[in-house]
Amino acid sequence: MKTRVTEIFGIKYPIVQGGLAYLAYAELAAAVSNAGGLGQITAATLRTPEKLREEIRKVRALTDKPFGVNFAIARHDGQYQELLEVVIEEKVPAISITGGNPQPVFERIKGKDIRTLVLVSGVRQAQKAEELGADAVMAVGQEGGGHLGRDDLGTMVLIPRVTDSISIPVLASGGIGDGRGLLAAFALGAEGIEMGTRFIATQECIHANEKYKQAILHANETDTVIIKKTLGSPGRVLKTGYTLDIIEREQEGATYEDLKDMISGQANCKYIYDGNEEEGFGWVGQVIGLINTIPTVQELFDEMIATAEKEQSRIGMLFGEKNHR
Repeated sequence: MKTRVTEIFGIKYPIVQGGLAYLAYAELAAAVSNAGGLGQITAATLRTPEKLREEIRKVRALTDKPFGVNFAIARHDGQYQELLEVVIEEKVPAISITGGNPQPVFERIKGKDIRTLVLVSGVRQAQKAEELGADAVMAVGQEGGGHLGRDDLGTMVLIPRVTDSISIPVLASGGIGDGRGLLAAFALGAEGIEMGTRFIATQECIHANEKYKQAILHANETDTVIIKKTLGSPGRVLKTGYTLDIIEREQEGATYEDLKDMISGQANCKYIYDGNEEEGFGWVGQVIGLINTIPTVQELFDEMIATAEKEQSRIGMLFGEKNHR
């Protein structure tokens, strides 16, 4: 499978694992890279240069394939420079930038042999990322889990709009969890995909509590809600009493200060690590409606590629043998 994404990032399949705060560690990243995609670890939740360096070296002990480090800039409160220096020193092949202005990062890595991905949720952001020198963008629709754009744009419309507006490759994100989604992304003009929620429900995502994984398996596409919309940073989470309480408080006029403990990283960890749904929450996308297994990452890739090939053949037949040839 060859696209500009596979060529730029030196990978077999144009499938990128999302940054996944508190979950994207070496075991998962290496498994994705070994399966032919681009695995990532997350800098934001490693916090210190020493821990990031240790995790990078752990990935390298588990795979000789390309991998990336995700920088969720907003989570760093501007204090990501030391972590970026580690990435440069360790010669990490790729970085992805989410949740903030990527310009300072691009300025620092200029001239370095580091490939770059920027997460966007609209045309203007994508154009800005291209202008700054991004190698590719990941465009996330409203179906996605975690933090989203403010314009309620679905993946089906967002991806062609973005691909029509820039010349660099686009990866589709949001609502994708199987080979059908991969094939659909290509049909929309993308040259690859990014997945987050689907990789949580894999055996190598060892930091995710079993209760979290089982919730993903047994919930359906209507079992998500968006929190923090009134705060200007909407994000999709699993629907629970806890997250419905957050929304109710927002509707009553709660401020960030009122809600900061309920929406904090610590509250996130209480659920995803400990399974405590009374005091925490978990990010998920609507794709949970399509997830009913917890495979190894390699099994997931095998299933996705086989399904995409099968569906490609089926679609080809719809146009008749002449066009199919």
